[in-house]
Amino acid sequence: MIRISKIWFAAALVSLAAVGLAGAQGVKQAGLNVPVTYYKLNNGLKVVLSPEHSAPLTTVAVYYNIGFRIEPRDRTGFAHLFEHLMFQGSKNLGKMEFIKLVESNGGVLNGSTRFDFTNYFAVMPSNKTETLIWAEADRMRGLDITQENLVNQQGVVGNEVKVNVLNQPYGSFPWIDLPMAAFTNWYNSHNFYGDLKDIEAATLEDAKTFATKYYQPQNAVLVVVGDFNEADAKRWVEKYFGNIPSQKPEAIPDLTEPRQEAEKTVTRVDKLAKRPAVAFGYQMPKRGTPEYYAMGLIDQILIQGEDSLLYKEFVKNKGFAGGVNGGINSGLGNMFNYNGPMLMDVSLIHDEKFSPQQILASADSVIAQLQEKQVDQATIERAIVKLRSGLYDTLTQFGGFGRADLLASYALFDDKPDNINQIEANFRKVTPALIQKTAREYLRKTNRTIVIINVEKPVAAE
Repeated sequence: MIRISKIWFAAALVSLAAVGLAGAQGVKQAGLNVPVTYYKLNNGLKVVLSPEHSAPLTTVAVYYNIGFRIEPRDRTGFAHLFEHLMFQGSKNLGKMEFIKLVESNGGVLNGSTRFDFTNYFAVMPSNKTETLIWAEADRMRGLDITQENLVNQQGVVGNEVKVNVLNQPYGSFPWIDLPMAAFTNWYNSHNFYGDLKDIEAATLEDAKTFATKYYQPQNAVLVVVGDFNEADAKRWVEKYFGNIPSQKPEAIPDLTEPRQEAEKTVTRVDKLAKRPAVAFGYQMPKRGTPEYYAMGLIDQILIQGEDSLLYKEFVKNKGFAGGVNGGINSGLGNMFNYNGPMLMDVSLIHDEKFSPQQILASADSVIAQLQEKQVDQATIERAIVKLRSGLYDTLTQFGGFGRADLLASYALFDDKPDNINQIEANFRKVTPALIQKTAREYLRKTNRTIVIINVEKPVAAE
């Protein structure tokens, strides 16, 4: 349960909920209207409260501004390893007791490590809101970091790497393979799931230093979403988090990437794969720019759903494969919950009778349509309807976790959780001309990285 998963976050875009989704195609809507109360404690902890009383549930989430990107050099996978250590006990809750506390009260919980944050959340009946806030404060204040716990979790994470990546067909494809091939800055391009030798080399001092640097109130945001009284929540947050001492903030390293000027291709053999595969990705515009929102609509037009251009071309017209995967931050989240260089990617496991070159040529012909001619307004409106559907679905995932995730991301990265209510308005500013301009710059071949997976051929008997 407490693990990193490329499926877990993507699942947050799947289920259907009717939270103000309205209107026929082409009719402009008011957009989201999420209640947001935002403030900071004296120790620097960011706090976001968002009451919503449709169900007697409360989600409490704590996001720490530390993810794969800025984990220590020569300690790849360390951010993920530390995520596991957070469940090994704290001052008042012993080993695994946090989990027992939540589940014995009918709740669910999880934790995950992403590119730019590590998060922890739990959903419980709303009468346990104070208990959950206390429990999260307890492990921020006094995590039990011992040699025994470290060694135990090194083994757990090492086995996870073996099971999920090393001994799994397509285990690192494309969610690890593509960033490693596309980016040049170590912080963006290292094997963030972790090399076994780095995981095994982590010391108790490493773990304690990591906690001191990053798992502190000035580097975190607490989000409370659901059926609670705001005045009570403010009192509880101050009571349990307010006197946790802060530390000097750590400087974020330079994460920038140079403009990609040449197409890159990486080919490898997957001994466990039964069919070949190909993935390709394009470096994204800077988050929050007009081009960023244009790419969000291009993603809907090109990749998402059976009406997308690449699905029609790859699956319906050419029969390359039975489906197409991909998107923006598709392996570990969505286009809203990251804060550094990112890829928009496409991947498919295809029949052996087709070559990667054939597939890429077909992709080029489809992308050329966006580069050579402006899309019509109806295409943009359809893309917005699809995007709205996924966005509204996300808001009610896991008892409100989807809403908490968006609020936490905007608080961590922009200091403006209310940006959640501007999402649709920003997409509606995108014009056909901007989509064409963005496609020409960011979907050019020289901004593309390709990963090709070949199957191992059996050796012929003499």
